[in-house]
Amino acid sequence: MSADVIVHIVDDEEPVRKSLAFLLTMSDHAVRVHESATAFLAIASGLDRACLVTDLRMPDMSGVELLKKLREQDAMLPTIVITGHADVPMAVEAMKAGALDFIEKPFEDEVLLEAIARAIGELGKQENGGHDSGAVRERMTRLSEREQQVMTGIVAGLPNKTIAYDLDISPRTVEVHRANVMAKMQARNLPELVRMVMAAKTD
Repeated sequence: MSADVIVHIVDDEEPVRKSLAFLLTMSDHAVRVHESATAFLAIASGLDRACLVTDLRMPDMSGVELLKKLREQDAMLPTIVITGHADVPMAVEAMKAGALDFIEKPFEDEVLLEAIARAIGELGKQENGGHDSGAVRERMTRLSEREQQVMTGIVAGLPNKTIAYDLDISPRTVEVHRANVMAKMQARNLPELVRMVMAAKTD
């Protein structure tokens, strides 16, 4: 699909590296695999036309630490973070550190391929983000106070039950507010909502 873009996979587990590489290669992507974040960092500064798929939890350094080091080296790439369900707050931290997207395990192949397509599309843009922060802030003003409270919990990576407990409402009510937030913010998924809120705050 985009043979001039190389997708770099960083994961300490060999079976994961192999399965991701196979999926992407079969989808016409050029792929390179790295067994550690340290190994990837050693070559990161020389990369051009590349994007990154990294696991969040690795022995040598976390995906968040990797992103911070890439930024320090001025070697930031469009990055997709793969995470376990319990790691969502950490994945949000990764997005604050510059990740473009995060994907929760287990995931469908199409979810990763769509995220890769977005990352490659990001390479064609002059600046990251892709969201008009003014339009995002305008949408945020349409949220009720309760919806804003629920959105704060969602973006922090809190589960519905925790948000419900904190706000003293039922989990079912949180689900309703959550659906309203996603609709009013025009967000297709949690990573997109996180990107929107961050864009509005940092602009």
